[in-house]
Amino acid sequence: MTDFNPEQESWRVFQIMAEFVEGFEQLANITPSVSIFGSARFSPEHKYYHLAEQIAYKLSEAGFSVLSGGGPGIMEAANKGAYTGASQSIGVNINLPHEQHPNPYQNLSLNFKHFFVRKVMLVKYASAYIILPGGFGTLDELAEILTLVQTNKIQKIPIILVSNSFWQGLLEWFKNTLLEHNTIAIKDLDLITIVDTAEEVPQIIFDFYENSEIKAGQNKLFNI
Repeated sequence: MTDFNPEQESWRVFQIMAEFVEGFEQLANITPSVSIFGSARFSPEHKYYHLAEQIAYKLSEAGFSVLSGGGPGIMEAANKGAYTGASQSIGVNINLPHEQHPNPYQNLSLNFKHFFVRKVMLVKYASAYIILPGGFGTLDELAEILTLVQTNKIQKIPIILVSNSFWQGLLEWFKNTLLEHNTIAIKDLDLITIVDTAEEVPQIIFDFYENSEIKAGQNKLFNI
C-alpha cells in the first residue's frame, strides 16, 4: 500500500491549476468553435474516419475552429479536415501509456495529464458537440455533455450524433428503458440530433443559432 504524502497531494493541486490556466489562456479567444468526439481506433481507411474528416472540413470552411482530443482515429480525422480548411485545427491531447499520441494536423496543440481538465477544455468553449462512433471514452464524453446541459450547468447547444445505424440502439434504450423508468424526461431526448451526412452538420448548427438568443461562440460553462 502506498503511503499518503500530504505534501505531494498539495503539489498535485498546483499542477491541476496550471493545466486549467494554460487551457483557459489558449482557448478563450478561439471562437466560434466545435468539439468533435469519437473513437481513437478507426484507421484512415475506415468510413467513419472519412466522414469525420468531411464534417471537420465543412465546419472549418464555415468559420468554426475544430477541437478534438488530439490523438488518432476520429480525432485525427477531425483535425485533418479542419487543418485543410479555413479555420484553426486544435488538439486537446491527453498523456496516456497506450493509444494516445498527438496527430500531426494541429495548428494549436495542448497537452494534459488529467482527463477531467481535458474534458472541461473540450466542453467549455464549444458552440456545438459532434459525436461520432466510439467506445467507452466517447460514451463517457456524451453522457457528461448530456448531463451538463440537462442540469443547466451549460447552455443548451447542438449535440449531434453522427450515424443513425451506430447510435440507434442506444437511442432506443434511452426511450424504452430510461424514459420508461422515469430516469430521464421526455424533453431530454430533444437534446440530441442524429445525422448521417457531413452536409447536415453545419446546417443544423446555423439553424440552431438563427433561432437562439445566444450566438455561436458565447457558450457558458456556468458551474462544474
